[in-house]
Amino acid sequence: MITRRQFVQGAAAVAAPMIVPSSVFARQDKAPNSRVGLGFIGTGTMNFGHLRRALGTPETQVLALCDVDKDRREFFKKKTDEDYSKKAGASYKGCDVYADHRELLARKDIDAVMIATPDHWHAFIALEAMKAGKDIYCEKPLTLTIHEARTLIEAARKLGRVFQTGSQQRSDWEFQVAVNMVHKGAIGKVKQIVVDVGSSSKPCDLPEEAAQPGLDWDRWLGPAPMRPYNSVLSPRGMHTHFPAWRNYKEYSGGMMTDWGAHHFDIAQWFLEADQAGPVEIVPPSDPKQDRGVKYVYANGVEVLHGASGGVRVIGEGGEITVNRGKLESKPEGLTQKYRAEKGLKSPSGPDEFLPVKPPSHFKNWLDCLKSREKPIADVEIGARSVTVCHLGNLAYWNRVPLKWDPKAWKFVDGKGDDAWLTRERRAPWALPTV
Repeated sequence: MITRRQFVQGAAAVAAPMIVPSSVFARQDKAPNSRVGLGFIGTGTMNFGHLRRALGTPETQVLALCDVDKDRREFFKKKTDEDYSKKAGASYKGCDVYADHRELLARKDIDAVMIATPDHWHAFIALEAMKAGKDIYCEKPLTLTIHEARTLIEAARKLGRVFQTGSQQRSDWEFQVAVNMVHKGAIGKVKQIVVDVGSSSKPCDLPEEAAQPGLDWDRWLGPAPMRPYNSVLSPRGMHTHFPAWRNYKEYSGGMMTDWGAHHFDIAQWFLEADQAGPVEIVPPSDPKQDRGVKYVYANGVEVLHGASGGVRVIGEGGEITVNRGKLESKPEGLTQKYRAEKGLKSPSGPDEFLPVKPPSHFKNWLDCLKSREKPIADVEIGARSVTVCHLGNLAYWNRVPLKWDPKAWKFVDGKGDDAWLTRERRAPWALPTV
């Protein structure tokens, strides 16, 4: 059996056994040296879900965890050691923890990393991980700026890394059915898409609070401007919610990038624009409105930021609205087979729109680590989709119409300022070069 490391490196020798005793995985029929060694960077709510998934997957072994918060990284270690101890029937304490992601990346036994930090850290850590020879699963929104988005694509291609963006709707059945229907002409020529997500972020104005013990606040801020600690940004101890740093411009683009990275991504998929993007971005006429940005694509299709209950694609012969667990159409008969599969109606009509239920987003990534193929939400897909979100935010923040060349990654015709493509970064966290 060829190991993952042999496949990637072309080595003649079998990779050295990892530190988990073989008895941990013996019942799952997986040799220790055939598993993917994983490191987790960021130990919050999102990566906890990924951790549980990895611990339940025989093909992977969690070797190390990193977070700037001592409580959270120790919680993840406890969960990991307990899980492997239970599998082995003996005490296991082999999962290491780090406060500095660079120490984790220096380990040769880690093949791939799962990054789920606040957005302003994504690009820096992903670039350093790729330079260290690791494959990547990075949460969406993939970047904080358009410059970071382009840089990640270039680095992944140059270094030959497998890079999955955490845009899991690409692996959800409802979205795959909807996209299949549109691409097969179920609603005719597409005229308009309406994407329903929240608003942009704002400058952080939170008051200072007493420091959190065990938290390296300077490292949490990283490339973002220095400011006092506030628990809204980094909640004290282990938590089960998604912290509101997403609402503040220094760390994220608000719901425009958070949910937008999901739903505008589906709009891009509908339009077969995974290597492209809009050519014009128009803000609403009322400067107080936080909805209404219009994107115009080269084929004339308009994508609107507005109310739709998810992502609504409108064609000459009908429309489809899709969201998680939801697929509706006008006329209704377009989704008869889908509804039948869900037990909502007797089977009838064609089945050409229904793909086999796809593998999970995580499984798709693992499969691609072995095959070296691009995963379903490859880095360019994630980068292009978050760029759509960033362009919308720039139109809202500056209240000017923009013209964009997606091939050249720049504004054109004097409509937009290329200085908006990046941001000043606090020393010493300049973006790594590849």
